[in-house]
Amino acid sequence: MDVQDYRVMPVAAPTPEELAHHYLWRFWRRLPQAGRMFICDRSWYGRVLVERVEGFAQEHEWGRAYEEINNFEEQLVENGMVMLKFWLQIDPDTQLERFAAREQTPFKKYKLTEEDHRNREKWPLYEAAVEDMVARTSTDVARWHLIPSNDKRYARVRVLETVCDALEAALRERG
Repeated sequence: MDVQDYRVMPVAAPTPEELAHHYLWRFWRRLPQAGRMFICDRSWYGRVLVERVEGFAQEHEWGRAYEEINNFEEQLVENGMVMLKFWLQIDPDTQLERFAAREQTPFKKYKLTEEDHRNREKWPLYEAAVEDMVARTSTDVARWHLIPSNDKRYARVRVLETVCDALEAALRERG
């Protein structure tokens, strides 16, 4: 892929300006132009995962978000976007091994925070939130691709194959 054709959109905590709007506003305004790709490093799913588990959104807010997300994604697809959603699943032991490896690697150490360790204690809560998210937002328009990721190489290849297959199908469909 040509680096001019895509960009990665990292998603951090919302700014005060973003908090003044509906949570999807910050994504709408950063969508790429037609013919370009963007990869969300996290996304609007923060509302039904992190915000839910950490208590940053009230139950009526994250509960309403499932339908809002489905509508948002349907609008994107209707406008010609190829929507691919991946959940890269690892088990707790593999996560702990990766944390230890990061702690020993100087150029990766910065990626690991105390919050990462703290969140491991909430594994069951995140697991339940993920199950709800997949069940309620995997639609005919935008389904989830659940990728076993204890083996990084397998996961990377599987994601790339899925992306290539989807783009080829979209090109065939558009003639």
